[in-house]
Amino acid sequence: MGVRPPADNSDEPDVIEFGIAALDARLSDVDIEYPATAREVRDAAGHVAVPFDASGHSMTLSEALDETTATEFDNEQELLNDLHPIFERKREATRNSILSQLRALVPF
Repeated sequence: MGVRPPADNSDEPDVIEFGIAALDARLSDVDIEYPATAREVRDAAGHVAVPFDASGHSMTLSEALDETTATEFDNEQELLNDLHPIFERKREATRNSILSQLRALVPF
């Protein structure tokens, strides 16, 4: 997923990546040979922080793997597909928090 940031004349990226899009981008920098077990993925990239919403809230790949029941991934796409619902649940839970609702009311 991605959201366009507010327009300004800075050198910031055009899109803020979060969730599976951010994970996919971060996995491109990690060497994982598939098929891979959850432990192998954790050992290779468990420390990688992945934002799960546009506000920058994040969780590590290791934390996401703790919440999945999958034990092996045949390829990167399977890993992304298995972790997608986890990132979505975290995003929804954060969006529905009282603090997030109050922030939505403030216009700045």
